[in-house]
Amino acid sequence: MADPDCMTNMTQQIDQAAVAHFAERLAYETDVSDVASDIGGGVTGWVLIDSRSQESWDQGHVPGAVHLPTREIAARAASVVPEGVAVVTYCWGPGCNGATRAALEFAKLGYPVKEMIGGFEYWTREGLPVETAEGIDRRLPDPLTAPRGVACAC
Repeated sequence: MADPDCMTNMTQQIDQAAVAHFAERLAYETDVSDVASDIGGGVTGWVLIDSRSQESWDQGHVPGAVHLPTREIAARAASVVPEGVAVVTYCWGPGCNGATRAALEFAKLGYPVKEMIGGFEYWTREGLPVETAEGIDRRLPDPLTAPRGVACAC
């Protein structure tokens, strides 16, 4: 049988590692609900960057987002985002690492940056507004990702 004192020490080490891990993730990630809340609340001092292609942007994007494909960030970031302003990046969704690559490009340029986990996929699945050339539309939320009348309260 394992020494109980050894297990206690091991648990404390694991807990410290877990705290560091999750704190680090929260320092560099946000989610669609928090981004929507900040937009709706008029929070300023940050820019939302859609790092997808022109065709994807045209298909629909988050209202107020700035279109800056990842491949153009190094060349155009300074003309799009003032120095020192926080950036939140998004791409298609959790199956795509485009927002991570875009966030990396901004980090290399010295911008404070976070990735919007869930991406545009979860933005639309939660029934949040989508902008196209025709205007702003709001689709019904996917009941599995944003049940009506129920909040995750996280």
